[in-house]
Amino acid sequence: MNLVGLVFGAMFGFVLAAGQLHDYDTIHATLRLESFYVFGLMGLAIGISAPLLWFLEKRQLATPYGGVLSLARSKIERHHIYGGSLFGAGWSIAGTCPAPALAMLASGASYGAIAVIGLFIGLVVRDQQLERSNTLITEGDGERSTLPMTKTLGAR
Repeated sequence: MNLVGLVFGAMFGFVLAAGQLHDYDTIHATLRLESFYVFGLMGLAIGISAPLLWFLEKRQLATPYGGVLSLARSKIERHHIYGGSLFGAGWSIAGTCPAPALAMLASGASYGAIAVIGLFIGLVVRDQQLERSNTLITEGDGERSTLPMTKTLGAR
């Protein structure tokens, strides 16, 4: 399964690079509404994947892990708005998000290294905040299960 993940991850990175989604200028032109290229790619991806996932879920496709494909449907809550706003602000400042940052790094763009370091700092800060608040965190899509923080983050 790790090899399959590696192959699909590499293919995804190739698509990001081929589509210039790892290019800082491409992302900033989109966010400044000077170019709608990235919005078009996102719309195309949603337009293809949404009906395909709906069809596969209706047919009760068995996943590689043996379960039935079941997509989560979430109600929009306050933390979704805050999280989306924070993600969007970081995306606009950095000109990248996690997957394109890794594609930047793989393509040799030194800015990608700064973005990836920032991603890991954000993950560490999130873990520390959860430890201080003693909050339960959710696993996966956040709708199906909740685990005690120590089980997911590990005892420190």
